[in-house]
Amino acid sequence: MLEPSSVYLDYAATTPVEDQVIEEMTECMSRQGVFGNPASQQHEYGWQAGDLIALARHRVASLINARESEILFTSGATESINLALKGSALHPDNWRRHIVTTATEHKAVLDTCAALEQEGFEVTYLRPERNGIIALSEIEQALTSQTLMVSLLHVNNETGVIQDAQDIAELCHRRGVLFHLDASQSVGKIRVDVAKTPVDLMSFSAHKLYGPKGVGALYLRKPVRRHLSPLIHGGGQQYGLRSGTLPTQQIVGLGKACEMAELRMSVDFRHLTNLYKRFVEGVIGVPGLTLNGDQNAHFPGIVNLSAGSMDGEELMMRLKRLAISSGSACSSADRKPSHVLRAMGLSHEQAHASLRVSFGRHTTEEEVNVAVEEITRALA
Repeated sequence: MLEPSSVYLDYAATTPVEDQVIEEMTECMSRQGVFGNPASQQHEYGWQAGDLIALARHRVASLINARESEILFTSGATESINLALKGSALHPDNWRRHIVTTATEHKAVLDTCAALEQEGFEVTYLRPERNGIIALSEIEQALTSQTLMVSLLHVNNETGVIQDAQDIAELCHRRGVLFHLDASQSVGKIRVDVAKTPVDLMSFSAHKLYGPKGVGALYLRKPVRRHLSPLIHGGGQQYGLRSGTLPTQQIVGLGKACEMAELRMSVDFRHLTNLYKRFVEGVIGVPGLTLNGDQNAHFPGIVNLSAGSMDGEELMMRLKRLAISSGSACSSADRKPSHVLRAMGLSHEQAHASLRVSFGRHTTEEEVNVAVEEITRALA
């Protein structure tokens, strides 16, 4: 168990599962609950499970204003990203061999693109401005007659910088290019409306929005579905695009988390904005400390700091009371400086001395005050 003094400020890495989500999931895992296989449509056990899957699909679709038939369940955003990129690129009907993305993407996109390069695809990695924003003109100039897709991270998982998905989606739509949005840090936190923004494919995970790990979704605009090749073959579930027995309890958890996020989004955003202001006002005058990334086009739940010349690992050792990250939780184990910050133009030393503090639904003002005190003391 964690010590009572520990303060969790790593919500961008993962979120705790809400009690209401756990309750609905638990009902799907016992003999007395709905444990049947939703593909078993010859008896009531399968029918009940199928009904819960349908309800979850409705809740997920409602959160992003999609059609229920456009929601594909996966094991998480990483699988969704792989399916979106590889499934589109390797489809027999596809003749285009060029993908545009950015150097500040999550590793799930960067490594998938690297794998496609091994298959003969050309990938353009755009670099952002110093503030982390990708200029629309840069994307437009990168498009060619061979461009299949633009893949973009909506809210950056390290800096919180928000890209203008609307303008980029409209540009891609005009040019006949697919647009994939990695919305892992935005769905359920800021308004994402696929009926208004012409996104073709969009990936996200449950565990970033107070749901369980091991489940996510791929939004797939209906006309695009027939041009996607599956990565997993088997029983032909989910339109033949993602075979395998549907994990009812995980999908129910995702659905409930989405329902709660839709109801709480405005309240949560105001809460995060208040915490962000309190934190920034507390640390902004600390000598040697700088904020990384644009602070206007920015999600208030994530703050990225560079601590002057201090080594990042040394600083983390001084902040043992705080559960924070020295970079992306998915790649920080390699102890290399953040590829996101390096792509933004920060030096090796600045990137290595970076910290990511991320707030969530259950973060309190008192915990933010503790974080300010601890960081100030560590840098004194």
